[in-house]
Amino acid sequence: MDKSAFIFDLDGVIVDTAKYHYLAWKKLANGLGFEFTKEQNELFKGVSRKRCLEILLDIGNVDATQDQFDTWMVKKNEDYLSYIKDMDESEILPDVVQALDFLKDRQVPMAVGSASKNARPILEKVKLLSYFDAIVDGTDVTKAKPDPEVFLIASDRMGARPENCIVFEDAAAGIEAANVAGMTSIGMGNPENLPEADYNFRDFSEISEEFLKEITV
Repeated sequence: MDKSAFIFDLDGVIVDTAKYHYLAWKKLANGLGFEFTKEQNELFKGVSRKRCLEILLDIGNVDATQDQFDTWMVKKNEDYLSYIKDMDESEILPDVVQALDFLKDRQVPMAVGSASKNARPILEKVKLLSYFDAIVDGTDVTKAKPDPEVFLIASDRMGARPENCIVFEDAAAGIEAANVAGMTSIGMGNPENLPEADYNFRDFSEISEEFLKEITV
């Protein structure tokens, strides 16, 4: 029998870096002459950097040449990296480590599947990199969620069948990607925002060891 494997999104599931993305996008928007609100930032959950910039420019009604677009992409990432350079274990979301310890003790394969191109350095900063058998991020994929590519690559690298994979996601696009891949989807955050998930929890403090045992083959 094939074993289960777990795939975790990064931002909003393992660590809270959304605030740093927001600050970087807000700085760019302000520099271009318009405001960018936290409510508008919700549109960026689980979305690639390129698509985020397209949405941002639409919000500000800003036209850009390809050179400007490329420059702003780099500028946003530089600002984001400056904000996260001092990240440490305090950025890990509640009870994530306990869940990872439980799964690691049971020798359950684990991967990160994230749109972020900075997944590996972030995991290094918060000292979680060693938990994962595979890291699949924005540098590995050509299609953004809700395309299931990121999760299918992760399952392949772990040697797990998609139907035996369990995905933890905080974005609707990520839940859709997991469902399209035929994986079990677990929504993390406000259940009202993730109605298509197979299971919903606000954070890992609501997930018991008994539940993890139940969904692990």
